[in-house]
Amino acid sequence: MKAFGGFPGRVKFVAIPRVFFTDLLPIIDDIAELKVSLYLLQALYTKKGYPRYITDVELLSDRVLMSGVDGEAELRRGLRLATARGTLLSLAMNRNGRHVELYFVNTESDREACERIKAGDIDIDVDVGNKLVSTGGAGDELNIFTLYEENIGMLTPMIAEELKYAEQQYPAVWIEGAFKEAVGQNKRNWKYVEAILKRWESEGRGHGEPGGNTKADPNKYIRGKYGHLVRRRID
Repeated sequence: MKAFGGFPGRVKFVAIPRVFFTDLLPIIDDIAELKVSLYLLQALYTKKGYPRYITDVELLSDRVLMSGVDGEAELRRGLRLATARGTLLSLAMNRNGRHVELYFVNTESDREACERIKAGDIDIDVDVGNKLVSTGGAGDELNIFTLYEENIGMLTPMIAEELKYAEQQYPAVWIEGAFKEAVGQNKRNWKYVEAILKRWESEGRGHGEPGGNTKADPNKYIRGKYGHLVRRRID
């Protein structure tokens, strides 16, 4: 048995649904299924974008995962069992003559995403796929979807579209700051976070950050609520 040296003083955590421990863990009797289920839950949690999925190609090339299972056959057995049990969703796709399996967590939003992919409402480039975000180390990027799930609640397709738009419109530091302000005010809903971002865009956030009001903004009132009533004076 290979010994484990213990957890370091500072570690990162990932969210595992409580129902996994209350409902799933007692009935999982295959070690490959257990390893695969736990690994995919944490890996998908760190994904960016919508929908969040992992391909079998990604899994086979993941050295950490593959070092914990006895080759491809055991990996696929674990995936097959986890899918049959209902922990995961599997979607087979063919692109450019290549067969690829996509795996999702079996949540309401991902069930809807799978149906939308099948219907052609969501286009997936399975040859590229969503790249796994590093689960450790420095330099992890802001994940607006993780911020939402950690501070507000379950992600839905409609909210995911709004989050993607916000991620394109506002600097990452603004998004993180808006979530922190909403949590500090105990206003845990996206509309409140969005209102903060829109206010900062209109009035400036300050503190020398992009769009801040460290100096007078000549367009402040033109961009504001009553901008259509304001004309800029030209000398």
